[in-house]
Amino acid sequence: MKKKIVSVLTFVIFSLTSMAQESYPMVGGAAMYPTKNIVENAVNSKDHTTLVAAVKAAGLVDALQSEGPFTVFAPTNSAFELLPSGTVEFLLQPENKSQLQTVLKYHVVAGNWSAASVVEMIRKNNNKWMIETLQGGKLYASLDDNGQVWLWDENGGKAMVTIADVNQKNGVIHVIDHVLLPK
Repeated sequence: MKKKIVSVLTFVIFSLTSMAQESYPMVGGAAMYPTKNIVENAVNSKDHTTLVAAVKAAGLVDALQSEGPFTVFAPTNSAFELLPSGTVEFLLQPENKSQLQTVLKYHVVAGNWSAASVVEMIRKNNNKWMIETLQGGKLYASLDDNGQVWLWDENGGKAMVTIADVNQKNGVIHVIDHVLLPK
């Protein structure tokens, strides 16, 4: 009888542990908790150290820790590495703070837009949905033949959503593979 109880308890603990791990997406080797805000989660992602440094240099930490809700299209470190040589270093200089804020706010949208909501809006708008960013510019979302969501900036640059629906206390993050640039 004792072995049976121990087996049942072991199964329950294993099941609860598995469910807990499944409910928190991993980004950059770290679990993303829906009880934390965008900044609190992002600082733990080893794939977003450049983005976090940029948010700090731009003075946007408090804004992204506020109630929101926000949808953040979060470029990875490798996305920043695709920019022309010296671009990140230039933007991180204190005298370029305004330009850095412009680029970062171009990746943020008011509201909590899940992947399903984004896809629904794309389909309702003949496979091209225009999204207004906090920077005041426009992004365009579309689906490819495989159902993958792509974002297009005003210059024709594009980024693919590689991880969707990373829910936060104050919104949602969708990880992207390129930095999008405003006009």
